[in-house]
Amino acid sequence: MKRVSLGAEVGATSYPGRGIVIGLTPDGKKAAIGYFIMGRSTNSRNRIFVTEGEGIRTEAFDPSKLEDPSLIIYAPVRVRGTDTIVTNGDQTDTVFDLMNEGKTFEESLRTREFEPDAPNFTPRISGVLHMPEANAYSYEMSILKSNNGDPSACNRYTFSYDVPLAGEAHFIHTYMGDGEPLPSFEGEPTPVEIETNDLDEFTDVIWNALNDDNKVSLFTRFIDVETGAVETRIVNKNK
Repeated sequence: MKRVSLGAEVGATSYPGRGIVIGLTPDGKKAAIGYFIMGRSTNSRNRIFVTEGEGIRTEAFDPSKLEDPSLIIYAPVRVRGTDTIVTNGDQTDTVFDLMNEGKTFEESLRTREFEPDAPNFTPRISGVLHMPEANAYSYEMSILKSNNGDPSACNRYTFSYDVPLAGEAHFIHTYMGDGEPLPSFEGEPTPVEIETNDLDEFTDVIWNALNDDNKVSLFTRFIDVETGAVETRIVNKNK
């Protein structure tokens, strides 16, 4: 599959939903992560990202307007030693806990399935970055989805990238676009170009590409593959 522009792919639809980008900067020196959330309802839009430990969590911007927190309040990013876990739901905790027990990323996610939000049955998308030692970097991505909208079956897909290429990332998101019900993501994560070694520019490419009416929050991070040094940005529409 040919690489495409990160900004163009993020902005290809008004409602990709929630999205994960993982890859490597053009100079090959930084692992790159992006995670965004969008919303159509008042409840979904009433959120911000806040720092929690080495990761982040979602939080109600206006607690008085919070309705159902079950699928919108969670920790999207957690760090487990040299692994960074990023997901679109509370399966972050599942992966963290079960990997601590010796399970793999894929094995951990076999205990979960898509979200119970009929009729959308939103896919659970997840990623993990492995950096076991200096200059050793790989990542995996996963999607758990209903069988073409049939909730009686959960289809599970895991994608492994053992040798990340400089300037390349992979992008996976929950929906193919807007709709009623929302159509689940199809295919494998899209290879996209990372065209900058600057975290602020990387952040701007994603944030500016997202539909202005529907975007809610964005998290980005660069991790130095030699030293492990971390740079992080958080952008919230609600301020």
